Amino acid sequence: MLELAILGFLYDTPLHGYELRKRITALTGHVRPVAESTLYPAIKRLEKGGLLARETQPGSTAAPRHVLTLTEAGRTELRHRLAEPARGDITDENRWFTLLAFLRHLQDPSAQADVLRRRLAFLEEPASFFYSGDRPLRAEELDDPFRRGILTIARATSETELRWLRATLDSLDRRV
Repeated sequence: MLELAILGFLYDTPLHGYELRKRITALTGHVRPVAESTLYPAIKRLEKGGLLARETQPGSTAAPRHVLTLTEAGRTELRHRLAEPARGDITDENRWFTLLAFLRHLQDPSAQADVLRRRLAFLEEPASFFYSGDRPLRAEELDDPFRRGILTIARATSETELRWLRATLDSLDRRV
């Protein structure tokens, strides 16, 4: 998720590390804060892999700043990761939102639609946070108001996302 976010934000514009960290934090929110001790090793790995380039620019009032840019190999890698996301990128909500934030960088509407169809198929599978044996439980089957709340909120969120997915797929399919 972190590497995808780095590649995605740098696809649009060169950024220095502090600005990149602010953007990633805004995207991932309080759920998965990005520490410098996590961000900078990821940047170094991507740089070592030839996906990023670093340029030192003079600071406006202080020390020089390191500005990161995406190389052509980095652009290709981002498009590959978007077109062929791992299952966890489809099933984990936070990773899905990170993927979705940059899906526009796949230029081909049919490739975008393929990714959305994978998410749609996942959401259409019967699932729950709570089970009776192998059977997923529905909110109406629970006496616990808090667990019922979890399932009620999850259902509303899923129904909204399903409507959005179907409408967006219809739009993308018309463009193909």
